Amino acid sequence: MGDTRLIHGRYRLLDLIGRGGMGEVWRARDESLGRQVAVKCLKPLGSGHDQSFGRVLRERFRREARVAAALQHRGITVVHDFGESDGVLYLVMELLQGRNLSQLLEDNKQHPLPVEQIVDIAEQVAAALAYTHDQGVVHRDLKPANIVRTADGTVKICDFGIARLGHDIGFTSRLTGTGVAMGTPHYMSPEQISGSPVDRRSDLYSFGCVLYEIATGVPPFDLDDAWAVLVGHRDTPPRPPRTHRAELPEQLDRIILDLLAKDPAARPDTARELSRRLAALRAGPLVVPGSAGEPVSGAAPATQDRAGPPGRTRPGWAERAALPPGEGLPSGEGRVTAGETEAAAAERAAGAAPAAGGRRAGTGRPARLPSWTRGMTTGHKTAGGTLRTTPPDPAAGLSGEWIPRPAADPRADRSVPDDLPTPSPETLTALAARHNAGLSLGRLGRWAEAEEVHRAVAAERRRLLGPEHPDTLAGRYEVAFALSRTGRAAEALQEYKQVAEARIRALGADHPDTLAARQEMAYVLAQLGRAFDAHQVYLSVLSARERTMGPDHPDTLRCRHNLAFNLGRLGRLEDSCGMAREVARARARVLGPTHPDTLVSRCEVAYTLGLLGRWQEALDIYREVAEARAAVLGPDHPDTLAARYEIGISLGRLGHITRALEHYRELVRDRTRVQGPTHPETLRARHGVGVNLGRLGRWEEALAESREVCALRESTLGPDHPDTLVSRREVAVGLGWLGRWAEALTEYRSVAEARERVLGPDHPDTLASRDDEAQCLQQLGRDTEAVDLYRQVAALRRRATADGR
Repeated sequence: MGDTRLIHGRYRLLDLIGRGGMGEVWRARDESLGRQVAVKCLKPLGSGHDQSFGRVLRERFRREARVAAALQHRGITVVHDFGESDGVLYLVMELLQGRNLSQLLEDNKQHPLPVEQIVDIAEQVAAALAYTHDQGVVHRDLKPANIVRTADGTVKICDFGIARLGHDIGFTSRLTGTGVAMGTPHYMSPEQISGSPVDRRSDLYSFGCVLYEIATGVPPFDLDDAWAVLVGHRDTPPRPPRTHRAELPEQLDRIILDLLAKDPAARPDTARELSRRLAALRAGPLVVPGSAGEPVSGAAPATQDRAGPPGRTRPGWAERAALPPGEGLPSGEGRVTAGETEAAAAERAAGAAPAAGGRRAGTGRPARLPSWTRGMTTGHKTAGGTLRTTPPDPAAGLSGEWIPRPAADPRADRSVPDDLPTPSPETLTALAARHNAGLSLGRLGRWAEAEEVHRAVAAERRRLLGPEHPDTLAGRYEVAFALSRTGRAAEALQEYKQVAEARIRALGADHPDTLAARQEMAYVLAQLGRAFDAHQVYLSVLSARERTMGPDHPDTLRCRHNLAFNLGRLGRLEDSCGMAREVARARARVLGPTHPDTLVSRCEVAYTLGLLGRWQEALDIYREVAEARAAVLGPDHPDTLAARYEIGISLGRLGHITRALEHYRELVRDRTRVQGPTHPETLRARHGVGVNLGRLGRWEEALAESREVCALRESTLGPDHPDTLVSRREVAVGLGWLGRWAEALTEYRSVAEARERVLGPDHPDTLASRDDEAQCLQQLGRDTEAVDLYRQVAALRRRATADGR
């Protein structure tokens, strides 16, 4: 099949991406629609089958393919087409960018996945199974290799109907002398083994085996002999998962064991029931093993995703309060801040962190951690030599900015009405689904829509659950996050403050959720140009994290990472670089040298080296990070592409302009293939192309590229988005170099007015734009206006300095 390179005159086979007992899977291009697809080619029938069998098989194939193609759910791989070509049956499916669960475990050296990822996977798969079972479709061969987590955190089930086809064709293995048909023995239900009829509960058993493995690192019956494995499934009670991994929540342990009941009637009856139990796991107080029986506030029920769990939405894994793309860089060249725009907004300045050693499937927004995974110690001793700064007294005020303080009784002011109606489980589940839809919109960069969804869900939860219920506050937290992503930092700050105030009353000042909201406050303070206030909040949060979690806990290290970045904003570049290096070393020790968080901190070191003018050192680090990410996450992972972007910036700063231009063009091609032509990061790479065309003096080409990127950013991100304004400024730069100063003035003024409207008149970015405007006025000979504008800018800068910004 690979020799023909073309299937049915339409699907061009490009490269082999998988091979198994059923056949081969190819990455292919649909020549008719110009899109990338996956083509699964089933093995041709051997000579031992007669023609009548072949006809029956083809009819069965068409029937099963139609069933698979009719399944329309975000958690199921889409089947686009099917047919037969040169005697080979084929299916055309969506091409998934991600890793299946077997690969995730291999990536993690067979260590179990972080708890928040397990629950996220469980909820997403349960939702997909509930849908398919409602359609009367049973998978029959659920296993880690058939469950894929995509780059944006979505979990998808693959190969519906394929297992039954394989059995008919004779591709499944058989146990010698037993006559028992085997799919994959480690995940087979007792009724499959005994040859009894199977229904939806067989899928639930197989999925219980999958959950057991990703929660413990081993399948429930980890034996070398296939027959012994089958006997184990049929006759032997599995060891509780917590005997392998003591920190697993008791409720999760119970759910997995119930799924593994030998009698189908003893299992959850439906996947929908499983979903309700998972939601209840999040909604009620949880006792974390090792917490001396202390309850931890539960999470908002949801079926989220973001590489993260459905439930209570945890602040993202953000690492740094990034400069608005392009600001503070010559020629307005935007830079992707490691871990902010790439590891998906994945690394925001929030409090949650993955369990040590856990892996993110990072983009979009990676996993939010439920409260029961927070505060777990890593078992490492305090690192020495850490750059310390004495935190302020939380009771002493914060340059006019609020720091939460606990009341005498942290729960004394909950102001929850006593007469709230008891909402039905169906209502809560529906709200959770809407909450997750908002998260999905955010992962797609549709932040304005995400804000609307989260605002509506938060209002409904407030009405049903009360203003200070954790789910209500989780929704408001998401509103604030969406506001910060659309440039409305002042509104986001007010929302975060109110969430933090409510959480401190309900949970206490040192609760991880409270600290997460405060850390986000620091992030938006930095967005507003208030780097000193952000610094004070980061110090206060860091002090609390070190006291309650320990200096080496991933959340503590994340806060120190944010503090290091903010030191750079304060102009303390050497301190920033030193702290970032120490965080990178600590993360390498705690999480491993190639863990995504470790690599993000190494990127921070490189970024600060660049600000210090040490671009060759920065380039060397970015190359090492890119190589490590390609090996660990794959060459097309957003984090890998982000590191490649930074390589382009470093090449340009070192004067290797032609190499930088070629590098960016390659990156544009790869980003277009992986993420699409209008994805924000594709446009960011195209912006780099325009910048370097200008550096080569090819200003007509540079201007054309900048105009096109600006138009695309305006239509996809909005006219006032920081990236759009960076592109508009680049348009002005090109017009100026071409001597078209009157047109350049219009663009510079437009950027300045937008930044003033969004950020305020004395924000550093606004003032930089006003300087651009004044320089343009000088070029036009309007010196008096230019001098007046310079004076206004100088006065605003003095005022900002006097205010401590």
